[in-house]
Amino acid sequence: MIEKVYPVSFEIEGPAAMFTRPDTGSSPISYPAPTKSAVKSMFECVTMSKQAYFEPQRVEICNPVVYRKYSTNYSGPLKKSGTSNFQLFATILENVCYKVYGVVLAYQMPRQGENPQHQLQEVFLRRLEQGYLFSTPFLGWKEFTPSYFGPLRDCTSAEQSINLVISSILSTMYTRPTDGQRKPKFIQAVEIKEGVMYFAE
Repeated sequence: MIEKVYPVSFEIEGPAAMFTRPDTGSSPISYPAPTKSAVKSMFECVTMSKQAYFEPQRVEICNPVVYRKYSTNYSGPLKKSGTSNFQLFATILENVCYKVYGVVLAYQMPRQGENPQHQLQEVFLRRLEQGYLFSTPFLGWKEFTPSYFGPLRDCTSAEQSINLVISSILSTMYTRPTDGQRKPKFIQAVEIKEGVMYFAE
């Protein structure tokens, strides 16, 4: 029996992005490309399900990788109790554009009259086309909202001058796609070739 595939894709563009490398400490630096967990979160800003989930497969980087310095006042949960806000310095990406491709998977095989993979795919594609969102999408940090988020556009394509290897990149923070326990997992030696990065483990 041939298993049916349920592909989905989307495009996101914005003036700034931050996909934090966990090894960069109190002055974080962004990965040159979005992590697998980051693009999964973008998908879930449109819709999500407890029975099915989005599995990212590859991303096309459509603009050159450009870094810039960024500072913001931090008042989050990692701040010491009783202290005032402190200034956080970071190195972020600017003018980013990504095309994301993946498939919808499910925890169990479809039953008669019930196919959570098809349902999640259909709802996502319809809402993406209509611009209906469950929550505001963001590019790594929540303050970095996109200038475009929707179906793939013909006017953009992978930036073929980008060729590099990321020695280690965060894959996921949890043991399963939904309702998982916290357990970070990394992918090693991830290659970006002619602007295309695969999330193969």
